[in-house]
Amino acid sequence: MSHDSVKRAGAAAVAVAPRAPLNAARRPDPVTEPPVVRWVLTGVALLFLALFLVVPLVAVFYQALAKGIGFYLESLADPDALSAIKLTVITAAIAVPLNLVFGLAASWCIAKFEFRGKALLTTLIDLPFSVSPVISGLIYVLMFGAQGWFGPWLQDHNVQIIFAVPGIVLATIFVTFPFVARELIPLMQAQGNDEEEAAHVLGASGWQIFRRVTLPNVKWGLLYGVILCNARAMGEFGAVSVVSGHIRGQTDTMPLHVEILYNEYNFSAAFAVASVLALLALVTLGLKLLAERHMSAELSAARDVPACAGPVTLTPASQFTSQSVNATHVSQQHPLKQGEL
Repeated sequence: MSHDSVKRAGAAAVAVAPRAPLNAARRPDPVTEPPVVRWVLTGVALLFLALFLVVPLVAVFYQALAKGIGFYLESLADPDALSAIKLTVITAAIAVPLNLVFGLAASWCIAKFEFRGKALLTTLIDLPFSVSPVISGLIYVLMFGAQGWFGPWLQDHNVQIIFAVPGIVLATIFVTFPFVARELIPLMQAQGNDEEEAAHVLGASGWQIFRRVTLPNVKWGLLYGVILCNARAMGEFGAVSVVSGHIRGQTDTMPLHVEILYNEYNFSAAFAVASVLALLALVTLGLKLLAERHMSAELSAARDVPACAGPVTLTPASQFTSQSVNATHVSQQHPLKQGEL
C-alpha cells in the first residue's frame, strides 16, 4: 500500500469517528433536583429543626432564668436538687463502665469469631431497643420486689434493690447496654481480621493483639458509644421511675426531680434543673459529632485499603518479635501449607 493511500485511509477514519458533543460536560446530572426544590426542602428541614429543637431548647433556658440568676443558682443549690444530681452522676459512673466492658467483649466476639448462637446473641443485644423502658423497670420489680421471685430471700438478708440505688443502677444498665456494642460491631466488621491475623503470626498474645491492634483501631467508635450510653444513662426516665419509688432526696434522679418540681408548679426550679440536663445534652452532642467524624474517617480508610496492599506494619512491631522474621521461623511456630501464609 502506498504512502498516499495510507494517508487517505487515516483521514477517512478521523472523519468517520464520532465526535463527543461540546455540551456533554455541561449536561445536568439527572439525579440533581432543580434549585427551587432544593431550597424548599432545605427550608422545610430548617423550619422543622427550629420548631422542634431550637425553640424548646431556648424556652428551657428562658424559663430557668425567668426569676433571675440568683433564683437559678438557689434552685440548683437546693439539697434535693444536689441529691438528684449526685445520684444521676453515680448511676452513670457505674452503668457506663460496665456497659463499656460488655460492649467491647460482645463486639469483639461477634465481629472477630464465628460460633453457634451468634445470631441469638446479636438479637439479645437489641432487646432493650424493642422493649419499653417502663416494662424493663417492671421486670426488675417482679424479680426483686417484695412479692417478686427473689423478694423474700432479699428481705431475709436485709438487701434492698427496688426503691433503692441498686435498682436504679440495674434499670439504667439494662436500657443502655446496647449502645457501645452496636457502635463497635459494624466498625470491627468493616476493618476485618487481617491485622489481628498478622499480629498472631508475628507471635503476639491475645491480650497484646487486643491492646495494641484492635483497641487503637476502634477508639473513636468506642468513644462514640460511650457518649451515647452516658447521655441515655443521665436522661433515663421510664425504667428509673418504676424502680425508684420517687423518694425525694434519696432515689430521685435529675429527670425525676424535674417531674416532681413541675407537678408542684415550681416551674422555674424545674426548668433550672432541666437546663443542667440540656447543657449536658449540648456537650454530649459536640463530643458525638467529633467522635462521629473520626469514626467515619476510620471506616472510609478501612474500606479503601485493599486486602493485599503489601506487608502489614504493626506499631511497635518490636513488642511482638524481632524485625528479622524469616519464613522458616514462622512456619515452625505456625505449621501452614506452602502458599497459605
